[in-house]
Amino acid sequence: MAELPRILIVDDSRVVRMSLMQHLKGQYEVREEGDGEAAWQTLILDHSIRAVISDLQMPKLNGYELLDRMRTSKLKRLQQLPFILVSGEETEEERAKAKTLGVSDFVTKGAGCTEVSTRLKNLLVLSDAQEHIDAGREKMVQDPVSGLFSRKYLELQSAQAMSHATRHGVDVSVMVLGFDGYEGMVEQLGVQVAEEVGNRFAKMLTGKIRQEDSLGHFGAGQFAIVSPGTAPAFCVTFAERVREAVEVARLTVHGRTVALTVSIGLASAPTDLVTSAGALLDMAGERMFVAMRAGGNRTESGGVTPASRPISIHHALELVAANRLSPVIPHLPSLAERLLPLMKLMNLELGLSLPLAEIERLLSERKSQKN
Repeated sequence: MAELPRILIVDDSRVVRMSLMQHLKGQYEVREEGDGEAAWQTLILDHSIRAVISDLQMPKLNGYELLDRMRTSKLKRLQQLPFILVSGEETEEERAKAKTLGVSDFVTKGAGCTEVSTRLKNLLVLSDAQEHIDAGREKMVQDPVSGLFSRKYLELQSAQAMSHATRHGVDVSVMVLGFDGYEGMVEQLGVQVAEEVGNRFAKMLTGKIRQEDSLGHFGAGQFAIVSPGTAPAFCVTFAERVREAVEVARLTVHGRTVALTVSIGLASAPTDLVTSAGALLDMAGERMFVAMRAGGNRTESGGVTPASRPISIHHALELVAANRLSPVIPHLPSLAERLLPLMKLMNLELGLSLPLAEIERLLSERKSQKN
């Protein structure tokens, strides 16, 4: 026998809970909680729950507050879980507030158990249909919204590139790029704005890659590029150009300026000893997460650490122009040392009185402290 869908009933009245449970018996497997806080803990732990039927007025956490926690949760399953709110006295204000918070349906207690059961059944049918759509979308060659390749298709492209590389003795490189602090961006700006930022970033990447390269989704706020015939060193160079371009970009979305950085992971065959295209993508993805855990805004290639290389004067000026000062400050001594000959020429030609000797002394002291 197929397992019955599991439903969570939340009501501080034991009588109401028992009445609903008796009516839904045989159609659903029912869990029950007496307040919103206990229901929240259950929802976090029990991934099998398919829908929630909740009272509005409850202790500790009322129906509105429970709904709000679910819809603003980082967990996608809670954001989309069908939620029926039951109120003793339905008013337009209550209905409007529930709709704003993302309720799936709103019924009065006087509607009866049969009405709740019918609406629950309809919501689960819609939920199943959406799950099928999402599953089909994952299998598509291209995402219908962004136009990018799916991760499954990228694995196919990687497999073909690896096969070609083995036959012809050339390299194939994979790059996985992810926004640092993407979950925080979603919480601050909302899902739609975060996706728009991602789409703009993808368009920028599309303009920089070769025709034979493949760009697609890797995860939420993450992208992957499969680059056949590209040696690791050239891939690292390209990755750093992308990273630096994002670091100095001034992106305005809905009137708000968004500061972004990306972490990038690289993997190449035959340099990295992998046996499949999926393993090559996973290795690049894991290296991206290593870069994120190390502080973000860097590239990790498994043997090269370009993020620690000296910053260029040109890139430092771009960062200062973008009011991104913190990445420049650690490099000030090396920048000053490279600029010293120019400062001496300015001092001579313009008749200035720059404290060059003091600057040289401080630079020398800083070097000796590091050593």
